Amino acid sequence: MANPATNTTSWRQHRGKQLLALTVFVLLCLGVLAGVARFSAARIARNEHAWFAVQVNALVPEALHDNDLLADKIWVQAADALGTRKPVAVYRARRHGEPTAAVINSVAPDGYGGPIELLVAVNYAGEVLGVHVVAHHETPGMGDEFAQPGSTWLDAFRGHTVNNPELRGWNVRKDGGQFEQFTSATISPRAIIQAVQRTLDYYQQHREQLFQQPSSSD
Repeated sequence: MANPATNTTSWRQHRGKQLLALTVFVLLCLGVLAGVARFSAARIARNEHAWFAVQVNALVPEALHDNDLLADKIWVQAADALGTRKPVAVYRARRHGEPTAAVINSVAPDGYGGPIELLVAVNYAGEVLGVHVVAHHETPGMGDEFAQPGSTWLDAFRGHTVNNPELRGWNVRKDGGQFEQFTSATISPRAIIQAVQRTLDYYQQHREQLFQQPSSSD
C-alpha cells in the first residue's frame, strides 16, 4: 500500500515544479513584452523626431541657414505669449554664424477641440515665413482646413509682421480682421490667428535674447 505521506510529498513537489515552470514562463513573457515595448517606443520616438525635423526644416528655406536647426535649439517659458505653462522649443537658423530666422513652438490654447500646437517661423526681421499645425484635437473634418496636406489656409500668414496688419486686423473677417475663417467655423481659426500674433509679439520683444542664449543640450 502506498504511503500517504509519500504521495503528499510527491504531489507537492510536482505542484511546486509546475508553479516554478509557470513563473518562469510568465517572467519570460513579461521580458519579451517589455523588450517589444521598448523597441516600439524607440521606433515611435525616432519616427516622431524625423517627422518633426521635416516640419521644422520645411519652414525655413535652405538659403537662409547652414546650421542644424534642431541642434540649435533653446527652451523658453512664456505662458501668456506662447499659450502654455510648459517650456517650448525655439529653433534658431543661422548662416555663416549670423542669425537669420527662428521657428517657435507655440500653442493656441482655445481651439474648438482643445489646444492647437503650432510651429511659427519668422525671419530675423520678424516676417512670417510659414506656420504649421503639429498637433490638434479637432473633430474629424474640422481640422482639415489647417492640418491636412495641401491646405492653403495657413499660407495667409506669410509675409505678415506683428504690426502688419494692425492689432484689429489679426482676426477673422467676421470680427473685422483680415483673415478668412473656415466654413461655418470661427473658434479655431480665431485661436490660431491670435496665437500667431502673440508669438510674433513675443519674438519682436525677445529677439536678441533668443539668439544669444546657448543651445540646449537635450
